[in-house]
Amino acid sequence: MKGSLNARVQMFTAMFIFGTIGIFVRHIPLASSMLACARGFIGTAFLLLVMALGRKKVSRDEVQKNWKVLLFSGAGIGANWILLFEAYRYTTVATATLCYYLAPIFIIIASPFVLKERLTLRKTLCVAAALAGMVLVSGVVQGGLPGANEVRGILFGLSAAVLYAAVVLANRFLHDISAYTKTVAQLFIAAAVTVPYILLTEELAAVSLTVGQWLLVAFLGVVHTGVAYTMYFSALGRLEVHTAAIFSYIDPVVAVILSALLLREPMGLWGGVGAVLILGSALVSELPEKET
Repeated sequence: MKGSLNARVQMFTAMFIFGTIGIFVRHIPLASSMLACARGFIGTAFLLLVMALGRKKVSRDEVQKNWKVLLFSGAGIGANWILLFEAYRYTTVATATLCYYLAPIFIIIASPFVLKERLTLRKTLCVAAALAGMVLVSGVVQGGLPGANEVRGILFGLSAAVLYAAVVLANRFLHDISAYTKTVAQLFIAAAVTVPYILLTEELAAVSLTVGQWLLVAFLGVVHTGVAYTMYFSALGRLEVHTAAIFSYIDPVVAVILSALLLREPMGLWGGVGAVLILGSALVSELPEKET
């Protein structure tokens, strides 16, 4: 019982940390690609340190057996971070996060084609409810079409969700690989694939951050990536899958609340209804269904 309680505390803490990412990104004036790169490399270094302290090693054999899927999923994570960070810059943290949490819905839509899973009535209703919620969150009902920046932010958030869904589906094809080896490999690849893009598109000499802003970058890499992932995977092995899925929705709830309290980005009544539809449908879609 004590171990289960500790696992729940760790999972709650990890999800709470993930929910604060948007607040930090808003205060770091760094290109999204560079931020994703820094997050990946710092997070990788931290996880390797944790593994070394626990006398664990990255398995070269496990990486070699799964290198194609790891390369695809790692690159997807890197691009996913960039798109999500861009979404934070163009729309509210709450809207960007809710767009991102449409990923389970995209997984449902793709599963019949990729995993040959049956699309049940409940899952179909969840898709419809989530899409209705997205319409409400976009602001169309409240005041007509959203502005150009808002549309751009929504599209970035939805694109990040599509990529995250692709990563989740790709991970279904990983075999005989430990959670830590998988995560270290994917984080390293996520950071590495951004390097050529940064060299081609960014002027590194023009980067100018204050000491406080560099500390925020370090915090994003160490706490939001290294610490949060360590706690997440430590708890994941001691919790039932559906319990972990329920805990994952602490992340968007925290993001929505902090968006309103700290950034003064209230959603309004219809936006709140949309948030409930999106998160509720995503959560219900992950609950087990009775066998018929």
